[in-house]
Amino acid sequence: MIALDMVWNPSKGIDLGIFTLHYYSLMWIVAFVLGLNIMKRIYKNENQTNESLDSLFIYSVIGIMLGARLGHVIFYQRELITEDFWSIFLPFSFKNGIEFTGFQGLASHGAAIAMIISMYLYNKKVLKKSVLWILDRVVIPVASGAVFVRLGNFINSEIIGKPTGTDFGVTFKQLGEDFPRHPAQLYEAGSYIFVFFILWYFYWKTKKSEQQGFLFGLFLVLLWTVRFFVEFVKEAQVEGRDDYVWFMNTGQVLSIPFILIGLYFMFFYKPKTELA
Repeated sequence: MIALDMVWNPSKGIDLGIFTLHYYSLMWIVAFVLGLNIMKRIYKNENQTNESLDSLFIYSVIGIMLGARLGHVIFYQRELITEDFWSIFLPFSFKNGIEFTGFQGLASHGAAIAMIISMYLYNKKVLKKSVLWILDRVVIPVASGAVFVRLGNFINSEIIGKPTGTDFGVTFKQLGEDFPRHPAQLYEAGSYIFVFFILWYFYWKTKKSEQQGFLFGLFLVLLWTVRFFVEFVKEAQVEGRDDYVWFMNTGQVLSIPFILIGLYFMFFYKPKTELA
């Protein structure tokens, strides 16, 4: 019988002498740089200025990173607010002295909420069009970025899947394990590639970008549907949060509102007619 088990035990980063560049951090850098180049092409097509693109990059980085961190704390690890408050905003733990830990918890649901808020502020302060106009476009690079974030999770052996109970799967040696699990991170990363190309196709090859809110809604439906189903083979990120409502864990419960909002913008939303 041929075993399909892959043993995964990489280093976590590149030793640069002064510090170690973690692959997870590198994946975030790749995500933002690639996203910037995708938006540069979109902004050129939309006759937007480079100055507005630079501002978009700043709003996106701050909003997504801050939202992802706060989302993890609020949805999964609220005890940090009272037990280790400064570790929420700094890559250190202060519970037992000062220990460098990096940011060990980032939640995609929080990042999504923060992205919407930051795009609202960006549009109000810089773009001055409509928040749905920018959301319909920024979701394209966000989808591509999600691929690399999940690859970073895979490298870090985090957000792991449940044991497969078969010879198929990935054995995460970093965790001291000798049995295969579902590579849930790769399931998501592969699915997000398709989400990206679907959004790319609808923007460049159809007139759907002119239907305000459609691409934003499509993004919400596709991405959070993927997340909902992958959660079935994923271990709980925080112990005790695996069963939240009925058969659904926290990640699935939080995904449902995003899917419903997406369907609304795809099929029911009617933009207000502006008066001359």
